[in-house]
Amino acid sequence: MYKNLKNLPPKNKDMLSDSKSFESYSKSSLKSIKIESYFSAYDEIFKKYIGKKIVFVEIGIYHGGSLEMWRNYFGSQARIIGIDINPEAKKLEDRGFEIFIGSQSSKKFWNTFYEKVGPVDIVLDDGGHQNKQQIITAYESIKNINDGGVLVTEDTHTSYLQRFGNPSKYSFINFAKKKIDKINYRFPLFKDKNNIERKIFSISFYESIVAFNINTKKSIIPNYLENNNNSFTNEYLWDGSFSEFFPYIQKHIDGRFKFLKEVPILKKIIRILFYKKNFVARLKERLSLKEYFK
Repeated sequence: MYKNLKNLPPKNKDMLSDSKSFESYSKSSLKSIKIESYFSAYDEIFKKYIGKKIVFVEIGIYHGGSLEMWRNYFGSQARIIGIDINPEAKKLEDRGFEIFIGSQSSKKFWNTFYEKVGPVDIVLDDGGHQNKQQIITAYESIKNINDGGVLVTEDTHTSYLQRFGNPSKYSFINFAKKKIDKINYRFPLFKDKNNIERKIFSISFYESIVAFNINTKKSIIPNYLENNNNSFTNEYLWDGSFSEFFPYIQKHIDGRFKFLKEVPILKKIIRILFYKKNFVARLKERLSLKEYFK
């Protein structure tokens, strides 16, 4: 595929010519199939691991070309492990790779795998692309990735394809979106702190790729901090940011009914009543934002 660079559009050609991961891919002596746009994502996600002593795991290794690519890319200190459901992949151990055979949709397989291998730094899922395969792989692997590591799931466009059972409420993309909610629910205003995957610090979305950045130390439930008591004004400006659209909530709840802070349930009821009273404001806001959700 890389031999036909001269036939690519100039922008694609420029992107690939500057890509270290594509350079490593080009040197591989074994067959592998990759999507052009993936290389710029690879370079951004993986560059900090080059030359480091890491444990790299790839699911779905085809004919081994990508394993060669990653060994070339990360360097000699990287421990490269491949996982595939096809027993024939074991032959790649002759080339110095560690190969495990099993189903990525099996929790039992993952338990056995991580018991043998221990914690890892990078998991790259280029396996079967079914919702169940991708979600179970993500859920079982996130628990076993070191702080500073990453889980990268490829070919997430399958979450929109009928032959993979999608669109579906239970697609991998919807799983990833749900994790965004879980991360944001760490904010102090929200009381529901249950079922949060506390190892996920952030999530990065690329074309057909989702990267879960793992760091337990940074995935904290935060507190409000204030650097000092000096101010250029006596006015409290922060609350004014939402009074433009919902003045009743601002004026009556956060002003007149301050005593309700001591009675949370009453404050919640009155907020709901005033929020309904702001129906016109809510409608105006929604209409003004509609064009941004096309």
